[in-house]
This record gives sequence, structure tokens and C-alpha cells, in this order.
Amino acid sequence: MPSFRRPALAAAALTAALALTATACGPTEDKAAGGDQPSASATQSGADGLQLPKNLPASLKDLEKWKNGEWKNWDKDQWLREARDFVNPIIKGHWKPEMMKDARSSDKTLATQGAAGSAPGASGDQGITDPEPSPVKAKSVALPYHRNAAPVGKVFFDSPQGHMVCSATVVKDPAHPGKSNMVWTAGHCVHSGKKGGWFRNIAFVPSYNDKGLPGSQVNTAPVQDVAPYGMWWADWAQTSGQWISQGAETGGAGAPYDFAVLHVKPEAGSGKSLEETVGNALTVDFDAPQVKSIRSMGAWGYPAAPPFDGQKMYDCIDKPGRLTIEPSQPTMYRIGCTMTGGSSGGGWFAVRDGKTVLVSNTSIGPSNSTWLAGPRLGPEAKGVYDALSRKFANR
Repeated sequence: MPSFRRPALAAAALTAALALTATACGPTEDKAAGGDQPSASATQSGADGLQLPKNLPASLKDLEKWKNGEWKNWDKDQWLREARDFVNPIIKGHWKPEMMKDARSSDKTLATQGAAGSAPGASGDQGITDPEPSPVKAKSVALPYHRNAAPVGKVFFDSPQGHMVCSATVVKDPAHPGKSNMVWTAGHCVHSGKKGGWFRNIAFVPSYNDKGLPGSQVNTAPVQDVAPYGMWWADWAQTSGQWISQGAETGGAGAPYDFAVLHVKPEAGSGKSLEETVGNALTVDFDAPQVKSIRSMGAWGYPAAPPFDGQKMYDCIDKPGRLTIEPSQPTMYRIGCTMTGGSSGGGWFAVRDGKTVLVSNTSIGPSNSTWLAGPRLGPEAKGVYDALSRKFANR
């Protein structure tokens, strides 16, 4: 029989850490969703601090042409792949409420689970797969989101399949204490992995659909209800080299390294950082604690595949188990959860030393949506995070 366990004390501790800090303003007070400030959109190569990679295709060097539709060219020779090639100029007004509502989930499924047990020579959690967890029913997050889960939001991006969506979390930046512009998500939400390249028009909306409006009302809702803190475009993305070289949509390839960090800036300039705007950001813990030391772990996100529609935020809280995709690679965390595609990239939180921290993100799940798995954030993840922080340390 399915388990719908939700440890009360753990749920309260994790939820409290996502609420607004005492000094934060609500979205109607800080006017982060808009105003009369000029757009941060770049109009020419190098404008607004946009650094274009070398050896770009000719069509990309003309940013106006790119913004006017050339980005839809997914020809193999035009699809930028390497880590150094990321470019994502702002296209003001591209992400309208109706486009955000209809964006599809970015599913990443594992067709087979693998047997429970230990790999030869396994030590600690390495190489172990625990029995499949019982499903934990996803629970709606309390409204409004900007009061109860301010750092959590949705990532929107364009792929060859159309407008797509994932989930993400505002995280702290060691180079800019209290003024972070960094967002944590999954690698497959920014880069297609082994057979493709960087996705385009990547943007983040914290506390998306703040009042939990039904999909039928999102199209006509005031923008401050859909994007209470505005639209934040990625001016850089960093993911693991392993995801770029191994990642795949199905089968779990690259999943232990399926994480990414975005640096963002507002579409409508407000002069404030993302962390100041939403009033909170999560610390990322890279110590990769063993499963036995974690009593419970919570995953937050916006599931978009049926029976969900991507318009509301949910969470699942469970005691984690272990999942091994490849014995030579890090063992993943796994929890029971009925969230579906669209929750990918959403943060996983745990209480460590009395403090709630981000310890993973949603990466994969089975086609029947009974559990989720996320990568252990060890040295590789810390390297990705530190590299992005250093890149913007003096800006």
C-alpha cells in the first residue's frame, strides 16, 4: 500500500527555511516585477556586459538577428555545445504568461531501476542501491508562494521540441554575501547532454504563479501574479563536463552529475540582486552526507506532466535511500515522490547542524512517477558552483 508519510517536525523545519526573511519585502512592495526602468537587453556584440565566445557562427554574432528569430535555428552547426560557448541574450517580452503556461515539462526518465544491493568493493554509500521507496504523495505548497517558498521558482527555456520548463532555487553566492544572483537547477534544464548543446532563452521566475491560479486564468492574470519578482535571464550557465559528455534523456546516463548553476540578471532592471529581491537564498552543502545521517529530505518543484499542469508548487518529504546508476560513479539520493516532469532541477533540502541547506536537485524518476532521484553534491558540483561565483566576483 502506498505510503503518504510526511514527518511533521522535518516538514516544519524545511518549510520555515524557505519562508521570507524578516527584512524582505513582498513583491508588491519592492516592485521587482517591472517598473519604468530600461530593459537590460543587449543590442550589439559586447553591449551590457555580454561577453560573446570566440568562433561563434556568423548568425550569432548579429544579436538583433538572433533575437528576431535566428535562435530557432537548431542546425547541428549552429547549436553551441562547449562550456565556453554559452550565450543567452535577453529577448524582452519573449516569455509571456501564455507561453510560460504552455511550456512543456523536461522529462528525464529511468526505464529500469537495477537490483538492490552492493557493488563489489563498495564502501559507505558508494555503489549501493536500496529497495525502491514507497510513493509519497506530493503536497501543495501554501499560498502565496512569495511568503512560503520565496527562493523556489521555474526555469523556462527553448529547445528543438519547443518551450520547456524546469524548477530551480535561489542559492547563496560566496562572492556576494546577501546579494546573490545565482540559481541552482539540473544540468538537463540548460544543456541537452551528449547529443546536443546549450538550450536557449533560459530565464528564471521565482515564486511563479504566486497565488496558485488555475491554468485557465494564468493567460489573463496580471504579470505580478504570474511573475511577482520579475523575469531573470541567465547571463551565464555552468554544468558538469560529465553531463555535457554523457547526459541523455533516458536510461540515467550522466544523472549523477546532472546539476547546473545559473547567474541571472533582471529583464527589467531593478538595481537589486535576486537574493535581495526575493528576500532569501539557500546555502549549498557539498559535503555529500551519507544516507544514514539524514532523517528526512524534501524536494520542491513545479510538476508539469499529468496529473499536474505545471502551474502550482508541490513538495515531497521522505527519508532518503540510495540509487546506483553506474558503480564507478557517485551514488544518488532517492526519495518516494509522485511529482512528475517539470519538477526537474527543483531543490532538495535537508537540515544539517540545525540549518536547512540545499543538498541535491531532482534529476530522474520512473515513468510511473513513484520516486525521484537526485545527485550527491560533491567535489564536481562544488567546482561548477565555485567557477561561476568566481566569474562574477568582481562585477
